[in-house]
Amino acid sequence: MSRNGPLAIAFHSCIVAFMLAPIVVVCLVAFTPEGYLSLPVSAFSLRWFRAIARYPEFVAAFWTSLWLGALSSALALLVAVPAALAIARYRFRGRDVLAGLFLSPLMIPHVVLGVAFLRFFTQIGLGGRFSGLLLAHLVIVCPFALRLTLASATGMDRAIEQAAISLGASDWAVLRRVTLPLIAPGMISGWALAFIQSFDEVTMTVFVAAPGTETLPVRMFLYIQDNIDPLVASVSACVIAVTVVALIGLDRLYGLDRLLVGHGHREP
Repeated sequence: MSRNGPLAIAFHSCIVAFMLAPIVVVCLVAFTPEGYLSLPVSAFSLRWFRAIARYPEFVAAFWTSLWLGALSSALALLVAVPAALAIARYRFRGRDVLAGLFLSPLMIPHVVLGVAFLRFFTQIGLGGRFSGLLLAHLVIVCPFALRLTLASATGMDRAIEQAAISLGASDWAVLRRVTLPLIAPGMISGWALAFIQSFDEVTMTVFVAAPGTETLPVRMFLYIQDNIDPLVASVSACVIAVTVVALIGLDRLYGLDRLLVGHGHREP
């Protein structure tokens, strides 16, 4: 084991470096002073970061992505909290089916979801509208909010709630002052992860978004179809920075190890 230890560390380091290399290259290209895609050799420049302000389409798309991510994540929590409490606490007929239904968007390719949403929203008159885009994002981010909220609800000590009830607290008071604060870390982390998923989503959104509801990833996708310059690299670097900050906050609030391996989740 002593001989395999350094080899395993070196192997894992190579994998991490291979995965991070494209991200590092994109961030470096964003600082080039040249008018074409190249790594900065002699000097670093903020030229292409300042150029973002001259393209109102990117700024408008950023705010659309921000509001869309915040609203879809908040609505996902409204669905995830009661669903998580019901699945974690009670055994009833259809419990596993309900859990599978909420998590099913994770198993469907986003291209298929995009085509389905495009057809459905066109039929009901929501095609090209922000409300339709919001509903589509709600579907794909809800599993992420549910996953973390369910982990918190499953690991919660019910004795604390029973103690509050024995002291005369009403059901609403127990929910508001005991249950929700106890599962708050999972709720906040679920919201953050759902926001990241919504903010970075492009495969499904490109089918549903219209010129007035373009998100930032969709705007970037359309831009690179006609232009090849470092502007999209600078926008990508900003998106990467936002994602990294959100992941750091998620790790501080909940712990990425618990998210990835399900630590602390117990089946009732």
